[in-house]
Amino acid sequence: MTMTGTVRLVAANGTASAAIDDNVIEQQQSPPQAPFRPYDPQYDPLRAPDPGAGRAYAPTWWVASAGTPPEDDGPLLRDIDVDVAIIGSGATGMSTALYLAQEHGIQATVLEANQAAWGCSSRSGGQGQNASGRLKRSQWIERWGLDTAKRLDGEIRSGFENFRHLTTQIDCDAHDGGHLYLAHRAEKLPILDAEARLMREKFGYATRMMSAEEVRRDYCDERETVGAMYEAEGIGIHPLKFTFGLMRRARALGVKVHTSSPVQGWQTIDGVHHLQTPAGVVRARRVAVCTGGYTGQALNPMLKDRIMPILSNSVVTRPLTDAELQATNFRSKTFLTDTRTLRFYYRLLDGNRLQIGSRSAVTGADAEGPMHLKLLTDAIARKFPPLAGIRIDYSWWGWVDMSHDMMPRITQPDTSKKIWYAVGYGGNGVSFSTWAGKRLAERIAGKDSGKDVFELPIYGSQLPYPNVLGVVESRAFAPFRRIGQRMLYKWYWLRDEK
Repeated sequence: MTMTGTVRLVAANGTASAAIDDNVIEQQQSPPQAPFRPYDPQYDPLRAPDPGAGRAYAPTWWVASAGTPPEDDGPLLRDIDVDVAIIGSGATGMSTALYLAQEHGIQATVLEANQAAWGCSSRSGGQGQNASGRLKRSQWIERWGLDTAKRLDGEIRSGFENFRHLTTQIDCDAHDGGHLYLAHRAEKLPILDAEARLMREKFGYATRMMSAEEVRRDYCDERETVGAMYEAEGIGIHPLKFTFGLMRRARALGVKVHTSSPVQGWQTIDGVHHLQTPAGVVRARRVAVCTGGYTGQALNPMLKDRIMPILSNSVVTRPLTDAELQATNFRSKTFLTDTRTLRFYYRLLDGNRLQIGSRSAVTGADAEGPMHLKLLTDAIARKFPPLAGIRIDYSWWGWVDMSHDMMPRITQPDTSKKIWYAVGYGGNGVSFSTWAGKRLAERIAGKDSGKDVFELPIYGSQLPYPNVLGVVESRAFAPFRRIGQRMLYKWYWLRDEK
Protein backbone atom coordinates (compact mmCIF):
# COMPACT_ATOMS: atom_id res chain seq x y z
CA MET A 1 0.00 0.00 0.00
CA THR A 2 1.31 3.37 0.86
CA MET A 3 4.92 4.30 0.46
CA THR A 4 6.50 5.59 3.27
CA GLY A 5 11.91 8.25 5.77
CA THR A 6 13.01 8.84 9.66
CA VAL A 7 12.00 10.47 12.81
CA ARG A 8 14.15 8.21 14.88
CA LEU A 9 15.72 4.79 14.70
CA VAL A 10 15.86 2.92 17.95
CA ALA A 11 16.38 -0.67 16.96
CA ALA A 12 19.43 -2.17 15.31
CA ASN A 13 19.27 -3.82 11.94
CA GLY A 14 17.86 -7.31 11.92
CA THR A 15 19.31 -10.30 10.14
CA ALA A 16 16.32 -12.13 8.68
CA SER A 17 17.03 -13.95 5.44
CA ALA A 18 15.76 -12.64 2.12
CA ALA A 19 16.54 -15.81 0.16
CA ILE A 20 14.01 -17.09 -2.34
CA ASP A 21 13.15 -20.73 -2.88
CA ASP A 22 16.41 -22.66 -3.18
CA ASN A 23 14.84 -24.77 -5.91
CA VAL A 24 14.39 -21.69 -8.08
CA ILE A 25 17.52 -19.59 -7.69
CA GLU A 26 20.45 -19.93 -5.37
CA GLN A 27 20.93 -17.08 -2.87
CA GLN A 28 23.39 -14.49 -4.19
CA GLN A 29 25.75 -12.55 -1.98
CA SER A 30 26.70 -8.94 -2.43
CA PRO A 31 30.32 -7.99 -2.93
CA PRO A 32 31.89 -5.46 -0.56
CA GLN A 33 30.68 -1.95 -1.36
CA ALA A 34 32.04 1.50 -0.76
CA PRO A 35 30.27 3.47 1.99
CA PHE A 36 27.01 4.95 0.85
CA ARG A 37 26.22 8.62 1.10
CA PRO A 38 24.00 9.52 4.05
CA TYR A 39 20.30 9.10 3.69
CA ASP A 40 18.55 12.43 3.09
CA PRO A 41 15.34 12.53 5.15
CA GLN A 42 14.26 15.81 3.51
CA TYR A 43 14.44 14.65 -0.08
CA ASP A 44 11.54 16.06 -2.08
CA PRO A 45 10.91 15.06 -5.72
CA LEU A 46 9.27 18.42 -6.48
CA ARG A 47 12.41 20.25 -5.31
CA ALA A 48 15.42 18.03 -6.04
CA PRO A 49 16.40 17.24 -9.66
CA ASP A 50 17.00 13.57 -8.79
CA PRO A 51 16.97 11.30 -5.71
CA GLY A 52 20.72 11.58 -5.29
CA ALA A 53 23.48 9.15 -6.19
CA GLY A 54 24.49 6.24 -3.99
CA ARG A 55 22.51 7.27 -0.92
CA ALA A 56 21.86 4.86 1.91
CA TYR A 57 18.44 3.31 2.47
CA ALA A 58 15.88 4.98 4.67
CA PRO A 59 16.14 3.25 8.09
CA THR A 60 12.94 1.25 7.78
CA TRP A 61 11.89 -2.02 9.37
CA TRP A 62 12.00 -3.57 5.91
CA VAL A 63 15.65 -2.65 5.44
CA ALA A 64 16.51 -3.89 8.93
CA SER A 65 14.88 -7.27 8.37
CA ALA A 66 15.42 -8.05 4.68
CA GLY A 67 18.86 -9.59 5.00
CA THR A 68 21.71 -9.11 2.55
CA PRO A 69 20.64 -7.35 -0.66
CA PRO A 70 21.10 -9.29 -3.89
CA GLU A 71 24.25 -8.84 -5.87
CA ASP A 72 24.05 -6.00 -8.38
CA ASP A 73 26.30 -4.73 -11.15
CA GLY A 74 27.57 -1.68 -9.30
CA PRO A 75 27.67 1.90 -10.58
CA LEU A 76 27.93 2.49 -14.28
CA LEU A 77 31.54 3.52 -14.94
CA ARG A 78 31.60 4.00 -18.72
CA ASP A 79 29.45 4.71 -21.76
CA ILE A 80 27.39 1.73 -22.91
CA ASP A 81 24.91 0.88 -25.66
CA VAL A 82 21.79 -1.07 -24.73
CA ASP A 83 18.54 -2.11 -26.34
CA VAL A 84 16.26 -1.36 -23.36
CA ALA A 85 17.04 0.82 -20.35
CA ILE A 86 14.74 0.75 -17.34
CA ILE A 87 14.93 3.65 -14.90
CA GLY A 88 14.10 2.53 -11.35
CA SER A 89 14.70 -0.79 -9.58
CA GLY A 90 11.53 -1.08 -7.51
CA ALA A 91 8.85 -3.71 -8.02
CA THR A 92 7.70 -2.14 -11.30
CA GLY A 93 11.18 -1.80 -12.78
CA MET A 94 12.35 -5.23 -11.68
CA SER A 95 9.18 -7.01 -12.83
CA THR A 96 9.42 -5.22 -16.20
CA ALA A 97 13.01 -6.44 -16.55
CA LEU A 98 12.04 -9.93 -15.40
CA TYR A 99 9.17 -10.31 -17.87
CA LEU A 100 11.16 -8.80 -20.74
CA ALA A 101 13.80 -11.47 -20.22
CA GLN A 102 11.51 -14.33 -19.28
CA GLU A 103 8.76 -13.87 -21.88
CA HIS A 104 10.37 -11.86 -24.68
CA GLY A 105 14.07 -12.76 -24.58
CA ILE A 106 15.11 -9.14 -24.02
CA GLN A 107 17.82 -8.49 -21.44
CA ALA A 108 17.29 -4.96 -20.16
CA THR A 109 19.67 -2.73 -18.24
CA VAL A 110 18.23 -1.23 -15.04
CA LEU A 111 19.49 2.13 -13.77
CA GLU A 112 19.00 2.84 -10.07
CA ALA A 113 19.92 6.16 -8.49
CA ASN A 114 20.83 4.76 -5.10
CA GLN A 115 20.58 1.20 -3.78
CA ALA A 116 18.40 -1.53 -5.26
CA ALA A 117 14.71 -1.06 -4.43
CA TRP A 118 15.63 2.14 -2.60
CA GLY A 119 12.33 3.98 -3.05
CA CYS A 120 8.81 2.63 -2.64
CA SER A 121 9.82 -1.01 -2.27
CA SER A 122 11.83 -0.34 0.90
CA ARG A 123 9.25 1.99 2.49
CA SER A 124 5.73 0.87 1.58
CA GLY A 125 3.12 -0.60 3.87
CA GLY A 126 3.39 -3.92 2.04
CA GLN A 127 -0.38 -4.27 1.72
CA GLY A 128 -1.23 -5.97 -1.55
CA GLN A 129 -4.84 -5.17 -2.45
CA ASN A 130 -6.97 -6.05 -5.46
CA ALA A 131 -6.62 -2.50 -6.75
CA SER A 132 -4.51 -0.29 -8.99
CA GLY A 133 -5.23 3.32 -8.06
CA ARG A 134 -7.25 5.30 -5.57
CA LEU A 135 -10.71 4.88 -7.11
CA LYS A 136 -13.19 2.28 -5.91
CA ARG A 137 -15.16 0.14 -8.33
CA SER A 138 -18.26 2.25 -7.84
CA GLN A 139 -16.20 5.23 -8.98
CA TRP A 140 -15.03 3.32 -12.04
CA ILE A 141 -18.67 2.90 -13.02
CA GLU A 142 -19.37 6.61 -12.49
CA ARG A 143 -16.38 7.58 -14.65
CA TRP A 144 -16.42 5.01 -17.46
CA GLY A 145 -19.66 3.01 -17.24
CA LEU A 146 -20.29 -0.56 -16.11
CA ASP A 147 -18.92 -2.32 -19.20
CA THR A 148 -15.51 -0.64 -18.99
CA ALA A 149 -15.49 -1.05 -15.21
CA LYS A 150 -16.02 -4.81 -15.60
CA ARG A 151 -13.23 -5.07 -18.15
CA LEU A 152 -10.92 -3.06 -15.89
CA ASP A 153 -11.85 -5.26 -12.95
CA GLY A 154 -10.96 -8.37 -14.93
CA GLU A 155 -7.57 -6.90 -15.76
CA ILE A 156 -6.80 -5.87 -12.20
CA ARG A 157 -8.06 -9.19 -10.84
CA SER A 158 -5.63 -10.94 -13.21
CA GLY A 159 -2.90 -8.73 -11.83
CA PHE A 160 -3.77 -9.65 -8.28
CA GLU A 161 -3.76 -13.38 -9.05
CA ASN A 162 -0.37 -12.98 -10.72
CA PHE A 163 0.87 -11.21 -7.60
CA ARG A 164 -0.59 -13.97 -5.42
CA HIS A 165 1.33 -16.57 -7.46
CA LEU A 166 4.58 -14.61 -7.13
CA THR A 167 4.20 -14.44 -3.35
CA THR A 168 4.15 -18.24 -3.25
CA GLN A 169 7.41 -18.38 -5.21
CA ILE A 170 9.37 -15.63 -3.42
CA ASP A 171 10.21 -15.64 0.28
CA CYS A 172 8.50 -12.42 1.33
CA ASP A 173 6.64 -13.23 4.58
CA ALA A 174 3.38 -13.34 2.65
CA HIS A 175 0.11 -13.54 4.57
CA ASP A 176 -2.84 -14.30 2.32
CA GLY A 177 -5.58 -13.30 4.74
CA GLY A 178 -7.71 -10.77 2.89
CA HIS A 179 -8.35 -7.15 3.84
CA LEU A 180 -10.58 -5.46 6.40
CA TYR A 181 -11.89 -1.99 5.58
CA LEU A 182 -12.92 -0.59 8.98
CA ALA A 183 -15.60 2.08 9.41
CA HIS A 184 -14.32 4.60 11.94
CA ARG A 185 -17.67 6.41 12.14
CA ALA A 186 -21.24 5.10 11.96
CA GLU A 187 -22.03 7.25 8.89
CA LYS A 188 -19.36 5.30 6.95
CA LEU A 189 -21.16 1.97 7.33
CA PRO A 190 -23.80 2.56 4.62
CA ILE A 191 -21.03 3.56 2.19
CA LEU A 192 -19.09 0.36 2.91
CA ASP A 193 -22.25 -1.73 2.70
CA ALA A 194 -23.13 -0.26 -0.70
CA GLU A 195 -19.61 -0.96 -2.02
CA ALA A 196 -19.66 -4.51 -0.67
CA ARG A 197 -23.02 -5.16 -2.33
CA LEU A 198 -21.84 -3.71 -5.64
CA MET A 199 -18.71 -5.84 -5.58
CA ARG A 200 -20.81 -8.96 -5.00
CA GLU A 201 -23.59 -8.23 -7.49
CA LYS A 202 -21.68 -6.55 -10.33
CA PHE A 203 -18.22 -8.10 -10.08
CA GLY A 204 -18.76 -11.46 -8.38
CA TYR A 205 -16.67 -10.97 -5.24
CA ALA A 206 -17.46 -12.60 -1.90
CA THR A 207 -17.30 -9.34 0.05
CA ARG A 208 -19.33 -9.14 3.24
CA MET A 209 -20.02 -6.80 6.10
CA MET A 210 -18.90 -7.56 9.62
CA SER A 211 -20.02 -6.11 12.92
CA ALA A 212 -17.60 -4.40 15.28
CA GLU A 213 -18.05 -7.35 17.63
CA GLU A 214 -16.97 -9.81 14.90
CA VAL A 215 -13.89 -7.74 14.12
CA ARG A 216 -12.88 -7.58 17.77
CA ARG A 217 -13.57 -11.25 18.36
CA ASP A 218 -11.96 -12.76 15.27
CA TYR A 219 -9.27 -10.29 14.21
CA CYS A 220 -8.23 -7.71 16.80
CA ASP A 221 -9.75 -5.46 19.43
CA GLU A 222 -9.65 -2.27 17.37
CA ARG A 223 -11.57 0.17 19.55
CA GLU A 224 -12.49 2.75 16.90
CA THR A 225 -14.30 0.48 14.48
CA VAL A 226 -18.10 0.40 14.27
CA GLY A 227 -18.09 -2.33 11.60
CA ALA A 228 -16.14 -3.40 8.54
CA MET A 229 -16.16 -4.69 4.98
CA TYR A 230 -14.17 -7.86 4.44
CA GLU A 231 -12.69 -8.81 1.08
CA ALA A 232 -10.78 -12.04 0.57
CA GLU A 233 -8.37 -10.51 -1.94
CA GLY A 234 -5.58 -9.11 0.20
CA ILE A 235 -2.00 -10.28 0.83
CA GLY A 236 0.41 -8.60 3.22
CA ILE A 237 4.08 -8.95 2.29
CA HIS A 238 7.57 -7.83 3.20
CA PRO A 239 7.92 -5.48 0.21
CA LEU A 240 11.71 -5.30 0.18
CA LYS A 241 12.17 -9.07 0.34
CA PHE A 242 9.64 -9.34 -2.47
CA THR A 243 11.46 -6.90 -4.75
CA PHE A 244 14.80 -8.47 -3.90
CA GLY A 245 13.28 -11.77 -5.05
CA LEU A 246 12.21 -10.24 -8.36
CA MET A 247 15.70 -8.83 -8.79
CA ARG A 248 17.41 -12.19 -8.17
CA ARG A 249 15.22 -13.83 -10.77
CA ALA A 250 15.80 -11.06 -13.32
CA ARG A 251 19.58 -11.08 -12.88
CA ALA A 252 19.63 -14.87 -13.23
CA LEU A 253 18.19 -14.28 -16.72
CA GLY A 254 20.92 -11.82 -17.68
CA VAL A 255 19.43 -8.49 -16.56
CA LYS A 256 21.99 -5.87 -15.50
CA VAL A 257 21.24 -3.64 -12.49
CA HIS A 258 23.48 -0.60 -12.08
CA THR A 259 23.09 1.03 -8.68
CA SER A 260 24.32 4.53 -7.74
CA SER A 261 23.55 5.53 -11.33
CA PRO A 262 20.86 8.23 -11.45
CA VAL A 263 19.76 9.64 -14.78
CA GLN A 264 20.90 13.26 -14.55
CA GLY A 265 20.42 14.25 -18.18
CA TRP A 266 18.40 12.96 -21.12
CA GLN A 267 18.87 13.74 -24.82
CA THR A 268 17.36 11.96 -27.80
CA ILE A 269 19.63 12.01 -30.84
CA ASP A 270 18.54 10.31 -34.07
CA GLY A 271 16.02 8.24 -32.15
CA VAL A 272 18.57 7.02 -29.59
CA HIS A 273 18.12 8.07 -25.96
CA HIS A 274 21.30 9.32 -24.30
CA LEU A 275 20.89 8.91 -20.54
CA GLN A 276 23.60 10.74 -18.60
CA THR A 277 24.70 9.15 -15.32
CA PRO A 278 27.49 10.45 -13.07
CA ALA A 279 30.18 8.35 -14.75
CA GLY A 280 28.83 7.31 -18.12
CA VAL A 281 26.17 7.66 -20.79
CA VAL A 282 23.65 4.92 -21.54
CA ARG A 283 22.64 4.99 -25.21
CA ALA A 284 19.31 3.14 -25.34
CA ARG A 285 16.96 2.38 -28.23
CA ARG A 286 14.04 2.02 -25.80
CA VAL A 287 13.45 3.44 -22.30
CA ALA A 288 10.96 2.51 -19.59
CA VAL A 289 10.43 4.88 -16.66
CA CYS A 290 9.47 3.09 -13.44
CA THR A 291 10.36 5.68 -10.81
CA GLY A 292 7.06 5.99 -8.95
CA GLY A 293 6.89 8.75 -6.36
CA TYR A 294 10.60 9.40 -6.83
CA THR A 295 10.23 10.81 -10.34
CA GLY A 296 12.15 14.07 -10.47
CA GLN A 297 10.68 17.00 -12.35
CA ALA A 298 13.78 17.22 -14.56
CA LEU A 299 13.82 13.56 -15.63
CA ASN A 300 11.79 13.91 -18.84
CA PRO A 301 9.27 16.50 -20.08
CA MET A 302 6.73 13.71 -20.65
CA LEU A 303 6.37 13.30 -16.89
CA LYS A 304 6.92 16.84 -15.62
CA ASP A 305 3.93 18.01 -13.52
CA ARG A 306 1.98 14.81 -14.22
CA ILE A 307 2.76 13.07 -10.90
CA MET A 308 1.86 14.52 -7.52
CA PRO A 309 4.21 13.02 -4.92
CA ILE A 310 2.47 12.54 -1.58
CA LEU A 311 4.25 11.70 1.66
CA SER A 312 3.18 8.75 3.74
CA ASN A 313 4.54 8.16 7.26
CA SER A 314 4.89 4.75 8.87
CA VAL A 315 6.06 3.33 12.21
CA VAL A 316 6.82 -0.11 13.58
CA THR A 317 6.70 -0.79 17.30
CA ARG A 318 8.82 -3.03 19.49
CA PRO A 319 7.52 -6.62 19.67
CA LEU A 320 4.31 -6.93 21.63
CA THR A 321 4.42 -9.01 24.80
CA ASP A 322 2.12 -11.97 25.33
CA ALA A 323 0.08 -9.84 27.73
CA GLU A 324 -0.26 -7.08 25.12
CA LEU A 325 -1.29 -9.57 22.46
CA GLN A 326 -3.95 -10.88 24.79
CA ALA A 327 -5.12 -7.38 25.73
CA THR A 328 -5.46 -6.37 22.05
CA ASN A 329 -6.79 -9.80 21.01
CA PHE A 330 -4.68 -9.95 17.87
CA ARG A 331 -5.74 -13.22 16.25
CA SER A 332 -4.77 -12.47 12.67
CA LYS A 333 -2.16 -10.75 10.53
CA THR A 334 -4.86 -9.65 8.08
CA PHE A 335 -4.16 -6.03 7.23
CA LEU A 336 -6.60 -3.23 7.99
CA THR A 337 -7.40 0.24 6.71
CA ASP A 338 -9.91 2.70 8.10
CA THR A 339 -12.36 4.97 6.32
CA ARG A 340 -10.64 8.30 6.89
CA THR A 341 -9.81 10.12 3.67
CA LEU A 342 -6.21 10.25 4.93
CA ARG A 343 -6.62 6.68 5.98
CA PHE A 344 -4.63 4.75 8.53
CA TYR A 345 -3.30 1.38 7.40
CA TYR A 346 -2.07 -1.12 9.97
CA ARG A 347 -1.38 -4.77 10.76
CA LEU A 348 0.49 -7.16 13.03
CA LEU A 349 3.79 -8.20 11.46
CA ASP A 350 5.78 -11.37 11.89
CA GLY A 351 7.59 -11.08 15.19
CA ASN A 352 4.45 -9.48 16.73
CA ARG A 353 5.34 -5.90 15.90
CA LEU A 354 2.54 -3.45 15.09
CA GLN A 355 2.92 -1.40 11.93
CA ILE A 356 0.76 1.65 11.28
CA GLY A 357 0.95 4.41 8.69
CA SER A 358 -0.95 7.39 7.33
CA ARG A 359 -0.43 10.72 5.57
CA SER A 360 0.46 13.92 7.32
CA ALA A 361 3.54 15.80 6.08
CA VAL A 362 3.30 17.75 2.83
CA THR A 363 6.91 18.64 1.97
CA GLY A 364 10.24 16.93 2.42
CA ALA A 365 11.46 19.86 4.53
CA ASP A 366 8.62 19.21 6.98
CA ALA A 367 8.83 15.41 6.98
CA GLU A 368 10.84 15.20 10.21
CA GLY A 369 8.34 17.30 12.17
CA PRO A 370 7.38 15.58 15.45
CA MET A 371 3.67 16.16 14.85
CA HIS A 372 3.70 13.51 12.11
CA LEU A 373 5.06 10.88 14.46
CA LYS A 374 2.53 11.98 17.08
CA LEU A 375 -0.30 11.48 14.59
CA LEU A 376 0.60 7.79 14.43
CA THR A 377 1.30 7.23 18.12
CA ASP A 378 -2.02 8.93 18.97
CA ALA A 379 -3.73 6.60 16.51
CA ILE A 380 -2.19 3.56 18.22
CA ALA A 381 -3.49 4.82 21.58
CA ARG A 382 -7.03 5.33 20.18
CA LYS A 383 -7.26 2.11 18.25
CA PHE A 384 -5.39 -0.11 20.73
CA PRO A 385 -5.47 1.56 24.20
CA PRO A 386 -3.35 -1.18 25.89
CA LEU A 387 -0.51 -0.12 23.56
CA ALA A 388 -0.60 3.59 24.43
CA GLY A 389 2.97 4.83 24.88
CA ILE A 390 4.54 1.71 23.35
CA ARG A 391 8.13 2.18 22.15
CA ILE A 392 8.51 2.96 18.47
CA ASP A 393 11.52 1.14 17.05
CA TYR A 394 11.27 2.34 13.46
CA SER A 395 9.79 5.50 11.99
CA TRP A 396 10.08 6.56 8.37
CA TRP A 397 8.32 8.12 5.42
CA GLY A 398 8.34 7.94 1.65
CA TRP A 399 6.71 9.25 -1.48
CA VAL A 400 3.53 7.95 -3.08
CA ASP A 401 3.07 8.49 -6.83
CA MET A 402 -0.37 10.03 -7.06
CA SER A 403 -1.86 10.71 -10.48
CA HIS A 404 -4.17 13.70 -10.80
CA ASP A 405 -7.14 11.52 -11.77
CA MET A 406 -6.34 8.86 -9.12
CA MET A 407 -5.55 6.07 -11.60
CA PRO A 408 -2.21 4.74 -12.88
CA ARG A 409 -0.92 4.70 -16.42
CA ILE A 410 1.09 2.03 -18.18
CA THR A 411 1.56 3.62 -21.54
CA GLN A 412 3.62 5.01 -24.38
CA PRO A 413 2.54 8.66 -24.33
CA ASP A 414 4.02 9.50 -27.74
CA THR A 415 4.15 6.69 -30.30
CA SER A 416 6.85 8.54 -32.23
CA LYS A 417 9.21 8.16 -29.26
CA LYS A 418 10.27 4.84 -27.80
CA ILE A 419 9.57 5.86 -24.21
CA TRP A 420 7.12 4.11 -21.90
CA TYR A 421 6.19 4.61 -18.27
CA ALA A 422 4.27 2.83 -15.52
CA VAL A 423 3.47 5.15 -12.61
CA GLY A 424 0.60 6.68 -10.64
CA TYR A 425 -0.57 3.83 -8.38
CA GLY A 426 -1.64 6.18 -5.58
CA GLY A 427 -0.44 3.86 -2.82
CA ASN A 428 -1.95 0.69 -4.32
CA GLY A 429 1.07 -0.48 -6.26
CA VAL A 430 2.20 -3.32 -3.98
CA SER A 431 0.26 -5.93 -5.95
CA PHE A 432 -0.50 -4.19 -9.24
CA SER A 433 3.08 -3.02 -9.90
CA THR A 434 4.15 -6.51 -10.97
CA TRP A 435 1.26 -6.80 -13.41
CA ALA A 436 2.05 -3.30 -14.67
CA GLY A 437 5.60 -4.54 -15.27
CA LYS A 438 4.28 -7.53 -17.21
CA ARG A 439 2.08 -5.32 -19.40
CA LEU A 440 4.85 -2.76 -19.80
CA ALA A 441 7.19 -5.51 -21.00
CA GLU A 442 4.58 -6.50 -23.60
CA ARG A 443 4.39 -2.93 -24.84
CA ILE A 444 8.15 -2.48 -25.01
CA ALA A 445 8.49 -5.78 -26.89
CA GLY A 446 5.89 -4.60 -29.42
CA LYS A 447 3.36 -7.29 -28.47
CA ASP A 448 0.53 -4.91 -27.58
CA SER A 449 -0.90 -4.09 -31.01
CA GLY A 450 -4.45 -5.23 -31.69
CA LYS A 451 -5.16 -6.29 -28.10
CA ASP A 452 -8.38 -4.88 -26.68
CA VAL A 453 -6.96 -4.76 -23.14
CA PHE A 454 -4.66 -1.91 -24.11
CA GLU A 455 -7.68 0.24 -24.89
CA LEU A 456 -8.55 0.38 -21.17
CA PRO A 457 -8.13 3.84 -19.59
CA ILE A 458 -4.99 2.89 -17.66
CA TYR A 459 -3.28 1.82 -20.89
CA GLY A 460 -4.88 3.99 -23.56
CA SER A 461 -4.08 7.48 -22.31
CA GLN A 462 -1.27 9.38 -20.66
CA LEU A 463 -1.19 10.85 -17.16
CA PRO A 464 -3.23 14.05 -16.96
CA TYR A 465 -2.08 17.42 -15.68
CA PRO A 466 -3.56 18.86 -12.47
CA ASN A 467 -7.23 19.75 -12.59
CA VAL A 468 -9.81 21.77 -10.70
CA LEU A 469 -12.78 19.72 -9.53
CA GLY A 470 -12.06 17.19 -12.26
CA VAL A 471 -13.31 19.64 -14.87
CA VAL A 472 -10.52 21.98 -15.95
CA GLU A 473 -7.12 20.35 -16.57
CA SER A 474 -4.04 22.52 -17.00
CA ARG A 475 -0.31 22.43 -16.40
CA ALA A 476 -0.70 26.00 -15.11
CA PHE A 477 -2.16 24.61 -11.87
CA ALA A 478 1.01 22.65 -11.03
CA PRO A 479 2.81 25.36 -8.97
CA PHE A 480 -0.22 25.63 -6.68
CA ARG A 481 -0.76 21.94 -5.94
CA ARG A 482 0.72 21.94 -2.48
CA ILE A 483 -1.27 24.98 -1.43
CA GLY A 484 -4.36 23.01 -2.38
CA GLN A 485 -3.01 19.90 -0.66
CA ARG A 486 -2.58 21.73 2.66
CA MET A 487 -6.10 23.11 2.47
CA LEU A 488 -7.54 19.69 1.60
CA TYR A 489 -5.69 17.98 4.45
CA LYS A 490 -7.26 20.40 6.93
CA TRP A 491 -10.69 19.88 5.40
CA TYR A 492 -10.31 16.08 5.40
CA TRP A 493 -9.32 16.12 9.07
CA LEU A 494 -12.28 18.28 10.06
CA ARG A 495 -14.71 16.19 8.03
CA ASP A 496 -13.42 12.79 9.12
CA GLU A 497 -13.17 13.60 12.80
CA LYS A 498 -16.44 15.45 13.33
